[in-house]
Amino acid sequence: MQTAFLNVFEDVLGSVREPLLVLDTSLKVVGANPSFYKHFCVIPENTEGALIYDLGNGQWDIPRLRELLEEVLPQNSVFNDFEVEHSFEDIGPKIMHLNARRIYQKPSDSQLILLAIEDVTEQENYKRNLEVIVEARTSELAKARKTAEKEKETAEEALLEIQKLKKQLEGEKTYLTEEIKLEHNHENIIGKSDALKYVLYKVEQIAATNTTVLVLGETGTGKELVARAVHHSSPRKKKALVKINCAALPANLIENELFGHEKGAFTGSSARQLGRFEVANGATLFLDEIGELPLELQAKLLRVIQDGEFERLGSSHTIKVDARIIAATNRNLEQEVKKGNFREDLWYRLNVFPITMPPLRERTEDIPLLVAFYVEKIARRLGKDTPIVPKLMMDTFLNYHWPGNVRELENILERAVIISSGPKLRMVDDFDKPLAYLGKANKTIGTKTLEQVEHDYIVQVLEQTNWKVSGENSATRILGLNRSTLRARMRKLDINKP
Repeated sequence: MQTAFLNVFEDVLGSVREPLLVLDTSLKVVGANPSFYKHFCVIPENTEGALIYDLGNGQWDIPRLRELLEEVLPQNSVFNDFEVEHSFEDIGPKIMHLNARRIYQKPSDSQLILLAIEDVTEQENYKRNLEVIVEARTSELAKARKTAEKEKETAEEALLEIQKLKKQLEGEKTYLTEEIKLEHNHENIIGKSDALKYVLYKVEQIAATNTTVLVLGETGTGKELVARAVHHSSPRKKKALVKINCAALPANLIENELFGHEKGAFTGSSARQLGRFEVANGATLFLDEIGELPLELQAKLLRVIQDGEFERLGSSHTIKVDARIIAATNRNLEQEVKKGNFREDLWYRLNVFPITMPPLRERTEDIPLLVAFYVEKIARRLGKDTPIVPKLMMDTFLNYHWPGNVRELENILERAVIISSGPKLRMVDDFDKPLAYLGKANKTIGTKTLEQVEHDYIVQVLEQTNWKVSGENSATRILGLNRSTLRARMRKLDINKP
């Protein structure tokens, strides 16, 4: 009987995951399955033939185990779920359910004892701590509910106030927007010159469409302000204008910023990151300094502009996006194409509707407005009274050629406000002599319609270029128009060469 059982034990019960022990009548170990050795970190040489209480250098001399084997089991052929708690030196504290069965050859003769051990430490600890956990969680939820109800009441009161103020502001905005948009400040673009009015006219023309816009102009002229003006006058204005400076990052980082990456796409990429194109989905993406974009990325940008799709780095999944592109550069991209530094097909895709921001030397009548705006803004930021700008200083500003444009003017004014301690603004910079070609400052113009502004500005540019319509140093280059568009505007506005 014993031999037969042990054969079954080795052949069948040896594959059971639950630790099993077979004891003889003297409570010595006859055999154990692999799970027992693995679970309790013992070996067969120190187990088989040993008294169960001597296992693990006496660690198994457990009062509850003695109770089961010496008192309970002799009165029962089978006993299940006998709970024993004990701390072992090698494996730490354990809670075990012991299932014991006596195996008989004859009813009166106990031959073997089968002891099955179930480790229920985690379950029992969880059950014992569950009440505490539930009580603590219930208390947290009650506090959170009270906080949420209080915040809801506050939010509802705030919402009513916001709705009231919103109606008031909408009425004021409708009135003020039309009054100041083209005369003084269009999305923080300060000025009233014909050149600036023409820029704002083009902004109004293109804003409502999804057409790609290319903003041209020298450094410091305010190309980003034009991009903002287009965005905030478009149907996408409810979402933020997403920006990236193509000159500020190396090629590999620009690609990551534009298109994003998957987790594990490269060393250190521990999580997925969305690119600017995904962030700008449904909004506008402003690509500043587009002329600095590396050639290897220009093809990818072209694909997004043409097809509205791309893949993140480390992924083959194609993502569809609807992002309007506004690009800006101070470079002559047509010359860059000829030099092989810029893709011709990308140039054509970007140059759909160019807007050229004129340099400050070509809009000198805007200088007094800009000076007043920046002096007040800087003084307020520095906590000073707004100083008066002396006439001699203003004349110097009007006659200076401003190679750094509006940005240079702002920096000069900030230095002047910082050092000025009296009621008048003090000069801190030395200026070059005015350029000979500037001549006298343009006369202040009266109120004109947009069509008159466009007519006068086109005539001014044509006269400046000796009525050269296309080619190098021509009116089309200055105005940012192609030849057919300029001739169509000339016919409509009745502009003829004298």
